[in-house]
Amino acid sequence: MAKLIPKIGSRKTGRLSSRKSGRRIPKGVIHVQASFNNTIVTVTDVRGRVVSWSSAGTCGFRGTRRGTPFAAQTAAGNAMRTAMDQGMQRAEVMIKGPGLGRDAALRAIRRSGILLSFVRDVTPMPHNGCRPPKKRRV
Repeated sequence: MAKLIPKIGSRKTGRLSSRKSGRRIPKGVIHVQASFNNTIVTVTDVRGRVVSWSSAGTCGFRGTRRGTPFAAQTAAGNAMRTAMDQGMQRAEVMIKGPGLGRDAALRAIRRSGILLSFVRDVTPMPHNGCRPPKKRRV
């Protein structure tokens, strides 16, 4: 019987379990990006590493229906379910964008049972605009 030669540098030797399911996160940050065409909900730990995410597009909504409040609510619910499975209890919410799904996503997050420490609007606002082009010589 032939002797097995162990492979050096094999991936199997390092990790035994899935990296994402092994993490237990008591506190996290929920980022909601609500544009007019889609709503993306990302759940991260406090260091910014993504725990789970969902969008209206991945929930099966297509076309103009992705921008609706119901699609945002579904996306937020899906993202929160996987985050709660990993032990999340408290969270901060950052909402960005002008879309219709802002309030619906926040309502779904509140209903999920996670304690929210604060809700912050982080929509970028232009305060003095771009520098105008140089005047042309006449």
